[in-house]
Amino acid sequence: MKLFRKHHLLKILKDSGNSTLPMDAFLRNYFREHKAVGSKDRAEICETLYGMIRWKGLIDAKCSKPITWESRLESYLSFPTENQEELPPHVRVSFPKFFFNHLKDAYGEERAIELCLNSNKQAPTTVRVNSLKTNRESLLKKWKIDYGVSPCLHSKHGIVFDKRINFFALPEFKEGFFEIQDEGSQLIASHVKASPNDHILDYCAGSGGKTLAFAPEMKNKGQIYLYDIRPHALIESKKRLKRAGIQNAQILDEKKIKKKGLLNRMDWILLDVPCSGSGTLRRNPDMKWKFKPETLERLIEEQRKIFNKALKFLHPDGKIVFATCSIFPEENERQVAYFMEKYQLKLVCEPFQSFPKDGEMDGFYCAVLSRMQNT
Repeated sequence: MKLFRKHHLLKILKDSGNSTLPMDAFLRNYFREHKAVGSKDRAEICETLYGMIRWKGLIDAKCSKPITWESRLESYLSFPTENQEELPPHVRVSFPKFFFNHLKDAYGEERAIELCLNSNKQAPTTVRVNSLKTNRESLLKKWKIDYGVSPCLHSKHGIVFDKRINFFALPEFKEGFFEIQDEGSQLIASHVKASPNDHILDYCAGSGGKTLAFAPEMKNKGQIYLYDIRPHALIESKKRLKRAGIQNAQILDEKKIKKKGLLNRMDWILLDVPCSGSGTLRRNPDMKWKFKPETLERLIEEQRKIFNKALKFLHPDGKIVFATCSIFPEENERQVAYFMEKYQLKLVCEPFQSFPKDGEMDGFYCAVLSRMQNT
């Protein structure tokens, strides 16, 4: 590795450890501040960086003490390929022990190993076509000339790229023809069976990724409300909605969401709650090293508080979609069982669950619930 790239790689590794940002967000900020790092430099830095973070547990087991990022890099560049059977399972798959044991308790050791190994691989590059402006067939036909692309197996609007490109530079992106979105995330959004004239609340909207996915079904009729406690995320969602040509959406701040006219009004509520992110570690592998056992307990309680707040906006005949990007049962089926019992809710359909799989979608869960008296 060139000295210039090595310098920036080690600086990123050291500085990111003191940041609360996920690695992808940290990298965006870093490269914005260090414009001398060109595209080829960034590509090699990122490939090495993500590889080192994914396999840090195994690298550390092979490093001599004291362990530094310099020694980890040296070890990674001559990464061991010999049999690792003498090491504990959680070290072989390079996961924190408690994290691995959590998966082992839920799914058994063999399945836990498989999930961890899949989470250490690179995620596929997937986009979702905006049906308000174009269709999948048109983009597939156009892109096949220059790129390796294929339709997603499950999402009717999804396209998979053989390799990542600079999507933001494409004219189709600037025109709002597509957004980058994992197939599993697209399928979560499709559980909101949006229709023209519906009133829909995206309660933990973030930058609006799932709203962008279900909104075209409404044909710019009805009303979508986006709410999040993070104002900067909602600012980004406003830009994305405009680019996509979605005109029936409004942003709710803390003051606006308290208006009485919104209570008991929503035909659909999408509740994509804060979670462990255990299903999407291929994209942010650093999170597994930052995650603590007590964090899961805090998240479960936070999810329950959010659900309680959101439920008051649901119309008596409405449906609420509870979603996570987690593969922990405590955040998924056990949480839904708790909501059903506490609020007298029923499942509308079989819950959706996906797991990280090589070459396929990330790990997601969602359940569609309605009030029991509608039986």
